[in-house]
Amino acid sequence: MRLLARPRYLATMAEEIVTNAAAAAETTTNTNSKSRWPWLLRWIPTSTDHIIAAEKRLLSLVRTPYVQEQVNIGSGPPGSKIRWFRSTSNEPRFINTVTFASAADSPTLVMVHGYGASQGFFFRNFDTLASKFRVIAMDQLGWGGSSRPDFTCKSTEETEAWFIDSFEEWRKAKNLSNFILLGHSFGGYVAAKYAIKHPEHVKHLILVGPAGFSAETEMSERLMQFRATWKGAILNHLWESNFTPQKIIRGLGPWGPDMVRRYTSARFGSYSSGDMLKEDESKLLTDYVYHTLAAKASGELCLKYIFSFGAFARKPLLHIASEWIVPTTFIYGTDDWMSYQGAQEARKQMEVPCEIIRVPQGGHFVFIDNPKGFHAAVFYACRRFLSPDPDHESLPEGLTSA
Repeated sequence: MRLLARPRYLATMAEEIVTNAAAAAETTTNTNSKSRWPWLLRWIPTSTDHIIAAEKRLLSLVRTPYVQEQVNIGSGPPGSKIRWFRSTSNEPRFINTVTFASAADSPTLVMVHGYGASQGFFFRNFDTLASKFRVIAMDQLGWGGSSRPDFTCKSTEETEAWFIDSFEEWRKAKNLSNFILLGHSFGGYVAAKYAIKHPEHVKHLILVGPAGFSAETEMSERLMQFRATWKGAILNHLWESNFTPQKIIRGLGPWGPDMVRRYTSARFGSYSSGDMLKEDESKLLTDYVYHTLAAKASGELCLKYIFSFGAFARKPLLHIASEWIVPTTFIYGTDDWMSYQGAQEARKQMEVPCEIIRVPQGGHFVFIDNPKGFHAAVFYACRRFLSPDPDHESLPEGLTSA
């Protein structure tokens, strides 16, 4: 979906939300303890155990051996002002992590998923990337199989700290340093903010279709006109009320899996711009996506604090591009609705090496749409760590530089 198609996309979303909002329930399942409402467990048939089991089934498609673990990041340092630390129970938090087997001298690549996703979305990439890197993928706090604390942040600053500081606690627990950090979409936003705050740990930053470079002042005329319509007004109200797409999935109860199946079949099937999912991939991904979306609301509630309606960042990365310290590569699918032009503007302000690579036959999930092109882009971005003669490496065929 291209940037100019955003109003049409939002209009369609508005119709779906209006149609299903009556069924959407605010209640969610507590996935870490026994519910007092058994009927609700039947209405929303998921749990953390379901997520981990679905992840295991999805990763059965991956040939490379891996270790899955729940990394304890504690309940937070004394005196912390970060709300995820200030739990009423002081129970420790855990980050679901998978680490793939690799050669002993391989550089470490940490992969961070985007909004509404989890680390399993990279299932088509683990085998190839693990041939060159020590690959570690994690579910951000409040998503996937990680702990899902009550989300009590009330500002953009607190919300950013929720993700950045929990990632840092995870890094400490894993004893990682000098790694390559790859983030997709909202995960790219988090990765960039983390690299600015903790540049000493990141030797290269790869941002894949990153969110957060556009400000509301850059809103197109078409989107402004759409926001003035009744559909736009409804969507804007729902956005500011923190009504997330996941609430629709929960509200549909036992019919939620079918809605997710229709989405994955369309997005990665008939509407795919690259390699369509095989039948077994589609089935396993659908099952995994449903369980990660239907579980207790937590990290998803960051949306309105990080972005205004239309996915415009409240604290755009473009405004802090001059603070960049870590060399960076941007990767975009040629059909990504996230515009690469924001990266071009940011590059003008950066004082570190920065390149922008576009991958054909790929949309926002370019790593699923065109895994071969995506892998070529990642290997090229990391040529300084992989090639004996990086200065003479040429851009792989099919990829373009922006």
